[in-house]
Amino acid sequence: MTTIVDYADAAGLAGTDLGWTEWLEVTQNRVNLFADATDDHQWIHVDPERAASGPFGGAIAHGFLSLSLTVTFWSELFDVTGVGTKVNYGLDKVRFVSPVKVGARVRMNAVIAEVAEVPGGYQFTVDQVIEVEGGSKPAVVARGLYRFYA
Repeated sequence: MTTIVDYADAAGLAGTDLGWTEWLEVTQNRVNLFADATDDHQWIHVDPERAASGPFGGAIAHGFLSLSLTVTFWSELFDVTGVGTKVNYGLDKVRFVSPVKVGARVRMNAVIAEVAEVPGGYQFTVDQVIEVEGGSKPAVVARGLYRFYA
């Protein structure tokens, strides 16, 4: 469910838990497309037959593919109305805690840790956790920075 707030109410959102996204399956096709886009064709990602006997027992998503899903998930969880520009400002910390096997389903939880005024808008510092369905550890833990300009 998307939390939608007006720009005028953005300053008071620190500490807000936005909940969880819907599950998303990580397919081999998505992994292959990411490999083509980044020119990273390492066999643990794009060769399922070879990867089956590799260290993870099958093909896995690139760590940066898993991280890039935060963009899709963030927009599923949160939006601000009354703004002219929305910017992914960067990351403060990222950890790839466990691999995402091809065919697994992932989802993300986000908590707005801080809201700071910046020239022309607000910066949101967001703690994001991507989990793998049935996994014992998260796949990705990241602190994202997003800016909303009026």
